[in-house]
Amino acid sequence: MTRPGWRIWYLPALISLPGVGAGAATAPTDTVISSMDLSKPFHTRSPWRFTATQGVGQDSPIGLDEKVPGAVALCLGKDGPGQCDPSLRSDLYARADGGLYDDPHYLNKAEIVYPHGVDGPPLLLVQTASIEGVNGNQAILTQALAYDRATDRFRRTYDFRTRHNNNEEVRFMTAGPLQGAFISVEPTGNAPYGYWVTVSRPGKDLNYRQVLHYRSATHYNDGNSLAVIDSEMPNIERQLGLWKPGQKLPVPQAGCERPRLVHTELWCS
Repeated sequence: MTRPGWRIWYLPALISLPGVGAGAATAPTDTVISSMDLSKPFHTRSPWRFTATQGVGQDSPIGLDEKVPGAVALCLGKDGPGQCDPSLRSDLYARADGGLYDDPHYLNKAEIVYPHGVDGPPLLLVQTASIEGVNGNQAILTQALAYDRATDRFRRTYDFRTRHNNNEEVRFMTAGPLQGAFISVEPTGNAPYGYWVTVSRPGKDLNYRQVLHYRSATHYNDGNSLAVIDSEMPNIERQLGLWKPGQKLPVPQAGCERPRLVHTELWCS
């Protein structure tokens, strides 16, 4: 099983400060890498906005002779001066950990998604990641937030963290029989090494509830080129009553012209 390549890299643009002559020394400044007006898609009572900024690159904290991207700061707030709403977590783990993976350095995703289709209420989906360790480990936080018009506030309805490099993934399903669900896979801690597969689906209130949790048929490093979630899709849909053997096989997200079933695991021919 190869590691899914799903990181989005952001290259901060150079900023020219007004009133500063060419060649003049300027202090490093954070760069806005994402800014979204949430008022219209969420029909908010107040002018809410999502903003992500990234600091300047810094020396690798693990001793590598290279620079790493600066830390990413997230803010969910009303336009104008004010504090950022804590319902959107900017750190990856509790500060008490004091570890290398506390702060995000990559903004993988920041988008508006529709769990119940475009006619239903949206969610703000944000995924951030830390720098990688020497062994490739990386902390990744996926979170989703819904808007509550009665209180004019956002609330977190889903969050999931991974912190290794063993093909973990958290995927929001944009179409198909599992549209709106979050599927996560993370490695088991004992042999035969596979994955814990968890499916969470939204209620009408957009709060996510776990509907499936099982140990995968897919094994780590088994040679299957498909991502774990794709290889496990027949098992996922079968256990949720959405697919039966003999029916057309689920189509992998990355595309596969001739998928085939090996025991209960999907492979790409």
